Amino acid sequence: MKTRRDPMTLDLFEVPVPRNPTPGALAVGPSLRQLLSDLMKDSPRSRVDIAAHMSVLTGHDISKHQLDSWTADSREGWRFPLEYLPAFEVALASHALIAWLADLRGCKVLVGKDALDAEIGKLE
Repeated sequence: MKTRRDPMTLDLFEVPVPRNPTPGALAVGPSLRQLLSDLMKDSPRSRVDIAAHMSVLTGHDISKHQLDSWTADSREGWRFPLEYLPAFEVALASHALIAWLADLRGCKVLVGKDALDAEIGKLE
């Protein structure tokens, strides 16, 4: 017999736990490049469109070449700038990157109604 969880209490079983990483555990370059690449592959937008949208949002010229360099394993010296994270997520209509970062630190990102529901729950 399969046990079913009450959908109203599901989060009780998924409580984020603060993490104390071991030395080297936060060397996330390869994981970050893979995540950035996967998010762009899953997007209906082309890399050219993503770069153009990010350029408009940041006021900086961002090219497809830069996106390619930030995600290529062979371009170890290239790093995705944190200052572009909000524009990247807006261009992809996603919160996956910030959720990944939060998870690295044992946190959880709540957006929209989920954040409001959490505040209401805290007040109750």
